[in-house]
Amino acid sequence: MKIAAGVILVIGLVLASALVMALIFGGPSQPPAMAGINEPFKNLDYSGLPELDSYQARDGSQLAYRHYPAETRDDASNGSVVLLHGSSADSRSLHPLATAYAEAGFSAYALDVRGHGDSGPRGDIAYIGQLEDDLEDFVDAVNPDTPRTLTGFSAGGGFALRIAGSERSDLFAHYLLLSPFISQEAPTHRPDTGGWTQVGIPRYISIALLNQLGISAFNHLPVVRFALAEDARGLLTPAYSFRLAQNYRPRADYRATIQAIDHPTRLIAGRDDQVLDPTHFETVFQHASRDVPVTLLPGIGHVGLVVKSDALQAIITETRHLLDTGPAE
Repeated sequence: MKIAAGVILVIGLVLASALVMALIFGGPSQPPAMAGINEPFKNLDYSGLPELDSYQARDGSQLAYRHYPAETRDDASNGSVVLLHGSSADSRSLHPLATAYAEAGFSAYALDVRGHGDSGPRGDIAYIGQLEDDLEDFVDAVNPDTPRTLTGFSAGGGFALRIAGSERSDLFAHYLLLSPFISQEAPTHRPDTGGWTQVGIPRYISIALLNQLGISAFNHLPVVRFALAEDARGLLTPAYSFRLAQNYRPRADYRATIQAIDHPTRLIAGRDDQVLDPTHFETVFQHASRDVPVTLLPGIGHVGLVVKSDALQAIITETRHLLDTGPAE
């Protein structure tokens, strides 16, 4: 019995040591800059960029957003669109899209999601689920015109999907997913998201295991870094903590999230997307038994979806299709 107890103790010490090593040394390395993501944003025209406004979240934080008033009120039934940016980015990256919405008669709001831009310390949040609380607080504080459409791009599209399949889905009448991140286990996933991310897998797995044991003391540690150009790392968000990485995406059981969608939802992506595999978006939703129309745009890459004029007009068209669909029964 003493020998058995000794063996168990040794095994426990080895496992504990491995866990500590993974937490300390298993973090993400810096991937090389990905030109296909960085370059399109460098050439954006930011003329007419609205000043940042802010609203107060339930924890007292002031979180930032930009408002693009509708340029025409000929059709007030357009309502408003709330825009969620991609990973590492902020509201500025959605300036072309928000402008296109405003020109088309929509009242558009581009958020700096907490952990990005001017919304709190970059790269971290206080707890998993805080982003849902923030979005609810935004709607309550700002009260955007109805009907409301939540439009999310890339990681923001994954978070929009998270909301659409949650108990907070009634915050919005419609959901538009722009090349959304679904899951590293979904067929749309490319290794390292096409070179955009580097995940510290040993640290990620270790923290996930600790969370299953009710230990969240290490959730602030960075687990993913982005392939930003060096001059962009000081302006954007170069890394995500475990809790931000877990929150700004769909829930782990993405099929269950999709199955829980109960509001009109559509998806649009570029056929030449180099970050995600767009050919499998339709399959993902079909396997989850949800009718989410998927539109793939020829000649459009990942970032091109939110900066190229023909893609922007296609997004406006998809949004109008959602409005024509009407509210869910």
